[in-house]
Amino acid sequence: MRSYGQFCPVAKTAEVFCQRWTPLILRNITWGAHRFSEIQRGVPMMSPTLLSQRLKQLEKEGILERRKDGRAVSYHLTLSGREFAPIIEAMGVWGQRWTRRELEAGEIDMDLLLWGIERGARADAFGGRAVVRIEFTDQPAHKALWWFLNEDGRCQLCVDDPGGVTDLYLAATVTDFIRVYRGDITLRTALAEERLEAIGDHAAREALPDWLNLGTLSSIRPARAL
Repeated sequence: MRSYGQFCPVAKTAEVFCQRWTPLILRNITWGAHRFSEIQRGVPMMSPTLLSQRLKQLEKEGILERRKDGRAVSYHLTLSGREFAPIIEAMGVWGQRWTRRELEAGEIDMDLLLWGIERGARADAFGGRAVVRIEFTDQPAHKALWWFLNEDGRCQLCVDDPGGVTDLYLAATVTDFIRVYRGDITLRTALAEERLEAIGDHAAREALPDWLNLGTLSSIRPARAL
């Protein structure tokens, strides 16, 4: 069966790019998630089987390349895959401007928030090794505390205290942290209104905006009031 995409570049691009989850997969790899488990964390509602199929499809289309280092496998964008980056960014801008509303209960996803913080954080913001502890005040004790170890240019989420000095303590509800993360309220406002508590020395607190590295999307105001 002949595909209409053979005659229309827009149709072919839509066939490749507009399948559900594909833009998020490419976004995750753009953000530095190269292992299968890392990519999956950014699409938690996608089954491992479907993700595996989609990665194979994108590799077949020449958008991804699969690399092996011993038994470890990683996925990387090719030149054609990297050209999707401005399209994904434009989708994010449009979504920030036109689709934002108050989150419903089922959309408050702590795991996705933690993944986003880990991927976006600037590990060098503190000028050296640093540990940030986050406490989600609305979560049960076994899910309330998380640590981010910033070392050797990498930010790593830890389920247990990695040891050493904790440089910055942050506390907020999951909902309020998500609202800061996606730009519904500014970090400055959240701190002033005590929706987010930050405890640490002056240098660590001053480094917080650089560490969170919320990016340009969080500064885009919605076209409709929340």
